[in-house]
Amino acid sequence: MIEKMLSLLKNKEIILYLVFGVLTTVVNIVSYTIFTDFFHIPDFFHIPWLIPNIIAWIISVIFAYITNKIWVFESKNNSIHIEFFLFMGGRVFSGVVDQGIMYLLISILNFNIFILGLSIAKIITQIIVVVLNYVLSKGVVFK
Repeated sequence: MIEKMLSLLKNKEIILYLVFGVLTTVVNIVSYTIFTDFFHIPDFFHIPWLIPNIIAWIISVIFAYITNKIWVFESKNNSIHIEFFLFMGGRVFSGVVDQGIMYLLISILNFNIFILGLSIAKIITQIIVVVLNYVLSKGVVFK
């Protein structure tokens, strides 16, 4: 098991995906924090995290597409509009998963813990989304 994990870490694509996945997660969490803490977006539908989460998602998806295309998968696809459409479709799916898990954790389970100003629910959600996005990017978008 450890040998398999070490062999995966030797894979340039996985390392770059993890690096840019972490950076995308940072972009998402920082954007979410900025839009919830600094702009005090109104509490729509009694779900105060909804609009900031959508804005953070849009910003992080644009960042992820650029970094995945150029550095991670080094895509030379000439049909950039199809590739972008597939990428966005995968990200919309993972965005729905993101919203669903946030709703489950915060609104249903009341798991709204913050450590050092960061939402633990948001961090858990982002770990799941990064794994899901790799599978979709590798298997569908940049194959």
